Amino acid sequence: MSAALLQVSGLKVAYGGIEAVKGIDFEVREGELVSLIGSNGAGKTTTMKAITGSLPLNGGQIAYLGRSVQGQGAWDLVKQGLAMVPEGRGVFTRMTITENLQMGAYVRRDAAGIADDLDKVFGIFPRLKERRSQLAGTLSGGEQQMLAMGRALMSRPKLLLLDEPSMGLSPIMVDKIFEVIRGVAAQGVTLLLVEQNASRALAIADRAYVMESGLISMSGTGGDLLQDARVRAAYLGE
Repeated sequence: MSAALLQVSGLKVAYGGIEAVKGIDFEVREGELVSLIGSNGAGKTTTMKAITGSLPLNGGQIAYLGRSVQGQGAWDLVKQGLAMVPEGRGVFTRMTITENLQMGAYVRRDAAGIADDLDKVFGIFPRLKERRSQLAGTLSGGEQQMLAMGRALMSRPKLLLLDEPSMGLSPIMVDKIFEVIRGVAAQGVTLLLVEQNASRALAIADRAYVMESGLISMSGTGGDLLQDARVRAAYLGE
């Protein structure tokens, strides 16, 4: 069994005195695609923000590559290979597509490698290549999601966190985004996917966790949870 890249133990996070995450444990092992599913307000995005250091912990530990991430900023984590595509995408709207992608490589100094990776990202997202001189703010929601994913890939992540990548997208664009997620996983990037579209998230997951009211209520392989009657009733409308 491969080693855990990310180990979350007893994690507690509170907003203004209300505990949003109530002491959860989970891990993501090298080479895995792990999905974290649950209804809106279950604590999934809060968990992601805690991992990347944008929310303080009320308790517990988060270890990446065997070391605590507490006190480390996003810059430090990206340098160590942990990148995140946030909910809402967060592209630089007044910069071009190419400039946005170059920003994803801001911790790197290997100009030739950055140029190669830019070509690779344009290979994954031909639509971005066609519009590479266009301002990011003029793109559709789906195109901005592609750009946010491409920007994260430019940092050459060991572990990529994706927070609600299909939110607000058309069915055709959702298909494209999940196709890209599969492709990224196939290249050996470890992935933690937070997603409300439970059926799609479980279908591509090696393992998955179900989060309810700040707690993890179930875990198992993606295939097992996809067939579980409780999951199907609660999240798949069956």
